[in-house]
Amino acid sequence: MNEIRTRFAPSPTGFMHIGNLRTALYAYLFAKKHNGRFILRIEDTDQERLVDNAVAVIYNTLKLAGLSHDEGPDVGGEYGPYIQSERKSIYDKYAKKLIASKHAYHCFCTKDRLETLVDDSGNRKYDKHCLHLSDKEVESKVAAGVPYVIRQNVPETGTTTFSDLVFGDITIENKELHDNVLIKSDGFPTYNFANVIDDYLMRISHVFRGMEYISSTPNYNLLYESFGWEIPQYVHLPHIMKDKQHKLSKRHGDANFEDFLEKGFLPEAILNYVALLGWNPKNEVEKFSLAELIESFEIGGISKSSAVFDEVKLRWLNSQYVKELSAQDFHLPAVKYYDGIPAEINIVLLSQLLQTRVSTVSDIPDMLGFINNFENYDTSLFDHKDSKSTKETAKNILPVVINELEKIDNWDNDVLFNTYIRISEQSGVKKKALLWIIRVALTGHLSTPGGASEMCVLFGKNLSIKRLKYSLDRMENGK
Repeated sequence: MNEIRTRFAPSPTGFMHIGNLRTALYAYLFAKKHNGRFILRIEDTDQERLVDNAVAVIYNTLKLAGLSHDEGPDVGGEYGPYIQSERKSIYDKYAKKLIASKHAYHCFCTKDRLETLVDDSGNRKYDKHCLHLSDKEVESKVAAGVPYVIRQNVPETGTTTFSDLVFGDITIENKELHDNVLIKSDGFPTYNFANVIDDYLMRISHVFRGMEYISSTPNYNLLYESFGWEIPQYVHLPHIMKDKQHKLSKRHGDANFEDFLEKGFLPEAILNYVALLGWNPKNEVEKFSLAELIESFEIGGISKSSAVFDEVKLRWLNSQYVKELSAQDFHLPAVKYYDGIPAEINIVLLSQLLQTRVSTVSDIPDMLGFINNFENYDTSLFDHKDSKSTKETAKNILPVVINELEKIDNWDNDVLFNTYIRISEQSGVKKKALLWIIRVALTGHLSTPGGASEMCVLFGKNLSIKRLKYSLDRMENGK
């Protein structure tokens, strides 16, 4: 196998769509699996749709995902420039070659005329009108400044067959193809032209892209053949769907990589999940590091069927990564959610308690109700069938608990827990019931990220006793 060279060629027209990220990932994995090179090329010829800072988004996304490119606008390389708007003279040169060989021609048709052209199926299709202009007529119109585009001259009969490494051999009748515009009236190439020229000149061996480009591939191959160039291997990827009927759409704001980061998902988890959208490692493993993905990735594992994006599955996978973070790496992003909680709260312990219970750090605010929403809770929480706890038992035992806790100097989880065991044994209140009562009296919530002793350590001695006294006062006053 010759040197493997793959490319990621995004348009800087907005955020990084999950489908774009998957294309980049598969191209990267394949190149690295075979000791090849991964190239970044910026396809910015659609000048009207360019978005400010979109190139920075592309760089930042690849950096966060760990997909470092070997060649590109920012790192250079042998086959640059790697920004299409800087390659205009190259496209002009090859367009002239196609015109000379009659594989392309000038088209001077106006927009109004083009809108009248439809084929037998009601679809717009150019009728090759300008193909029949004489060289003298073309020269005259160009000299007069009549606006024009350059179109590909596609055969009207026969078929074009190409092989795809996912979908196999595909044959399309040439009459279904269009005389695509290669150079627009503003002088910039279309994607349909520039990607062929660039892939050849940059020696791309394998082209990874979405399956929506399958129908256009015969046009690309005809261009390769017009120049006498070797055609690259194609790897067309199945759609990523938001549900069974609708695919994820960049235009509709679906599945933005940066949005998931803002929601608290980890880049490693997003990348891991995206890898599994349309690729089967052919084992039961679901969690992969990037190095493991490189080792495991095979084109044969790419499915022909569409994959449905399941955020629930992504949340589960992200939770596995969250659990494996060091305490410090979890605590640093978690801290930004702790504004406004009492100063007495042990936020380091809070992070430790939450780390195993959240799917993303952005879940944290919803789990702080036991801290922020304590007062006026429903005291019927003390009546709990499973723990055999009752409100009356709580009212009788809380004075004992408060008295014993006030004696403790070493406010430690083990000391506190052993104190509760002793109170249970001496009072005759079952341990399960006692722990339930203390936890509810401390938090006012049915569910908390820790048990009775952990909650005491979290709140500290003064705040814990203050909360217990508040709960006792409410029951003594019939609230």
